[in-house]
Amino acid sequence: KVLNVSGNLLESLPKTIEDCRSLEELIANFNKLTALPDTMGFELTNLKKLCVNSNKLHHLPSTTSHLTSLRHLDARLNCLTALPDDLENLSRLEALNISQNFRYLTTLPPSVGLLPALLDLDVSYNHIAVLPDSLACLPNLRSLHAEGNPLVSPPADVVEQGVDAVRQYLTARMNSGPGGGGKNRKSSWLGKLVKCGTFTEGMAVKNQVGLRGEGVDGLLMSQYYRSINGLASPRHLGMFSPRRLFSPKNSPRKSLS
Repeated sequence: KVLNVSGNLLESLPKTIEDCRSLEELIANFNKLTALPDTMGFELTNLKKLCVNSNKLHHLPSTTSHLTSLRHLDARLNCLTALPDDLENLSRLEALNISQNFRYLTTLPPSVGLLPALLDLDVSYNHIAVLPDSLACLPNLRSLHAEGNPLVSPPADVVEQGVDAVRQYLTARMNSGPGGGGKNRKSSWLGKLVKCGTFTEGMAVKNQVGLRGEGVDGLLMSQYYRSINGLASPRHLGMFSPRRLFSPKNSPRKSLS
């Protein structure tokens, strides 16, 4: 269940590695890998740990998002220029380390902020100027390392204050309108936010009133949020059933004349 091929100066992994369908840990650090098998995500569905640090990878396979059992992904010290756009499918991922890709990695996809189980995120020592708004919606994030980047938003001094300060900054940026990450900017990933379940950390509203009575506009954070299950009984939830439209109670009354 564990395969460690570290320090062998390998330039590629054999295609037959995809036949190891019971594999839970693949460790291939300190080699010369420039790419991983494109279809490995379709076959290694039991993989929980993938460590490929200190290689020459320019990208991760497009099928990475199919590694739905993955809990730990270490791809630091490579030449990554981008990450897959659909990382939100990695619903069990707890640790993501993509640090020290230096000048090659300049942006993060919004899907990085759609990982409901993510605890530790390390994006330090890259060339990232802007962190995606979606990071504000990571419900379980406990550590964020982003030093060594030419950060503009959020500024480095905010990042140094920790996860809560970054979350607060990004939330404010999302709510500041289109120029600062408003509706147009959010529309591309908010739908995925609901699908992934990370929407429970915050929900987008417009001109609504919070549960405490204050006017809120934009992202409604967790101090206001309660799931619909906590607010409505099964009897009231029945109001939303399509069958209600065809209930005899809602049928037009016949005239007595």
